[in-house]
Amino acid sequence: MPLAPQADQRRIAVVYNPIKVDVARLREAVDEKEAELGYESTLWLETTPEEPGQNLARQAVTEKVDAVLVAGGDGTVRAASEGLIDSGLPMTLLPAGTGNILARNLGISVNRLDEAVETVFDGEDRAIDAGIATIIRPDGAEEAHAFIVMIGIGIDAKMIAATNPELKKRVGWLAYVEAIARIVRDVDAVRLRYSLDGSAERATTVHTLLVGNCGALPGGVLLMPDAEIDDGLLDIVGMRPRNFAGWVRVSTAVFWENGVLRKTRAGRQLLAGNKPVRGLRYFQGRRATLRFEKPEEFEIDGEGMGLVTGVDVRVAPASLIVRAPKKK
Repeated sequence: MPLAPQADQRRIAVVYNPIKVDVARLREAVDEKEAELGYESTLWLETTPEEPGQNLARQAVTEKVDAVLVAGGDGTVRAASEGLIDSGLPMTLLPAGTGNILARNLGISVNRLDEAVETVFDGEDRAIDAGIATIIRPDGAEEAHAFIVMIGIGIDAKMIAATNPELKKRVGWLAYVEAIARIVRDVDAVRLRYSLDGSAERATTVHTLLVGNCGALPGGVLLMPDAEIDDGLLDIVGMRPRNFAGWVRVSTAVFWENGVLRKTRAGRQLLAGNKPVRGLRYFQGRRATLRFEKPEEFEIDGEGMGLVTGVDVRVAPASLIVRAPKKK
């Protein structure tokens, strides 16, 4: 029997990508739960190619709902997150995309509709960091974007730009493998100048540069082993192997050492005595300035953003509230 509505009734919002989720089933589950708890009718906000979620999330804030359920892929999550930064409004995830990277880093189940609906009404809130990237276009125009997972320059961004969208729909993240196989021999190294936390500017060359808020990727790949989503720091990894053997060593470090050995105490002890991989460098900081010798492809949370000549990036500590399932 539904609970009697309270004098101060509560309400949630759902920001959803209709291509990624079973909308009818989602509505049924939400309607059932709101009736059970005596909530007001849910605010339903559908994304479109022209409105991926930023303004919809901001609308939810102005409507003074109690929480937002974001249902969609990484692009929808990033867009909605950007609209919720510094709002104090909790966000629950119903991951339904290719990578679902934020959900994986938070330990949130993928494609568990009933669990996500339960969580938005009765989960535990946690403050996490976000990143803010101000990009400079080749014509000098500047744009500010939030990111929750990571930004990338070099092979990473060029791979995303070259990925076949139809193939991605069919085989998911494996489409990236096909893309990188096509472009890797023709990718030039990225020449850049950088400054970390206001330090003196330095020059370097990399094949891939990633600035991340969290470090785990699909398939159990731990790209940034020291990254924590709520430590107030950004993690930076630069990959610059000199030859094929160097790429093999980098791959071994990422897939075997980070993905396997670091997960056990014995493995971590074994790694403690190893020399750093020459073609792989890690840094941490709160802000970084990057300037490129020529326009480079740029990506945010797996979304290609076109060409840039520079990026100013900073961390926004504890700026986003995520509502996760209660620990049992």
